[in-house]
Amino acid sequence: MAIRFANNCSNCKNLVEKTFCSKHEVLVSQKYTCDLFDMKAELKNERSCTNCEKHETSNCAHPSKAAPGMLCSSWAPSA
Repeated sequence: MAIRFANNCSNCKNLVEKTFCSKHEVLVSQKYTCDLFDMKAELKNERSCTNCEKHETSNCAHPSKAAPGMLCSSWAPSA
């Protein structure tokens, strides 16, 4: 099975402020895509506690150990 980035709004360079499409001027989510999808030129793979959606929440698997530069198997991308 090939793994690749989804052709959706979260990977489109027209997405600004995490939920606004600058091309269509509407609020969107990662569930949407369109024929004007334009892949971001650079996708960052810098994963650590500081950019984990679970950081400093009750869902964090290791709240006492979570710190910048650390990474665990329950890391989830910030949307």
